[in-house]
Amino acid sequence: MSTTKKIAGAALAAALGVSTLAACGGGTKKDDGAAASGSPKSKTVTLVSHDSFNVSEPVLKEFEQQSGYTVKVLKSGDAGAALNQEILTKGSPRGDVFFGVDNTLLSRALDNGIFTPYEAKGLDGVKPEYVLDKQHRVTPVDSGDICVNYDKAYFADKKIAPPQTLDDLVKPEYKNLLVTENAATSSPGLGFLLASVGKYGEDGWKDYWSKLKANGVEVVDGWEQAYNERFSGSAGGKKAKGDRPLVVSYASSPPVEVLYGEPQPAEAPTGVATGTCFRQVEFAGLLKGAKNEEGGKALIDFLIGKKFQEDMPLQMFVNPVVKDAKLPEVFTKHGAVVEKPENVAPETIAKNRDQWVKAWSSIVVK
Repeated sequence: MSTTKKIAGAALAAALGVSTLAACGGGTKKDDGAAASGSPKSKTVTLVSHDSFNVSEPVLKEFEQQSGYTVKVLKSGDAGAALNQEILTKGSPRGDVFFGVDNTLLSRALDNGIFTPYEAKGLDGVKPEYVLDKQHRVTPVDSGDICVNYDKAYFADKKIAPPQTLDDLVKPEYKNLLVTENAATSSPGLGFLLASVGKYGEDGWKDYWSKLKANGVEVVDGWEQAYNERFSGSAGGKKAKGDRPLVVSYASSPPVEVLYGEPQPAEAPTGVATGTCFRQVEFAGLLKGAKNEEGGKALIDFLIGKKFQEDMPLQMFVNPVVKDAKLPEVFTKHGAVVEKPENVAPETIAKNRDQWVKAWSSIVVK
């Protein structure tokens, strides 16, 4: 795999961006044939997920050996498409656990009643700010920050300080420098829109985007085009001769640039404007009507266990939600700490998302 594609795949693993609908089964062991998946005696537990779910084989194998369950992973496209499938099959789910619903989709999932409440073992070790459903229909598994990234070399060469806040992005010195994704077609694009809603409120975000439009923001369909083709600071950007030194991406993107650099750089070539971020939280839930409910519960316990939580950053490039989970060195050395991300309540997002995106499109894409 090329460096560019590695960076795209790794950063997209932190994303819930749009992809084609696909389904595939996975697992490290073959079913013993004693019973079909989902039958009362089955030792197979099925995880339904978006395409970005990943876990290292040794960690998954240890869970399977300790629990006696074989894990089958059913990947179903982007998070929105995967959730739609579960809503359509409510009561007769395709699997036992659903992973990948985030705070932008959470209220929709809960309102459709697709989950059975389950208070996971180890939930007391999860940071309380991530426990958004007090009925425990879903369990927080990871978090990630959508943020503006900047090309360090560009700003050093121009002797301009890189922007750090949303307010900075509308200043004259950053005119025609930012590329973002379409909020109607891209998860990071939507997250960046929500950051502006969180910062400026329902009365102020439209005015902000009008200013951003006047300051030359460019909008493209998705993350890969923005980061690998238009952004000047990525490996892909250099090959494509992108001329935009600011891009909406992830706080985990600089560590990915280091990890997959060829040769590996001593310092990340990109930085993060930490005052521009929206925090995504992803959840897992026990599907209502699950045929292997006990296996599903054990799998949710595993997802917030320390082994999985510490394995997850380098598999999906997201952050643990468990208090004592340690980040790998490439994250602590090259990643950005976002202390005050913007947040919008899931129920507020659910109520207003469509009209916000429509209004955003009329301002920015018209």
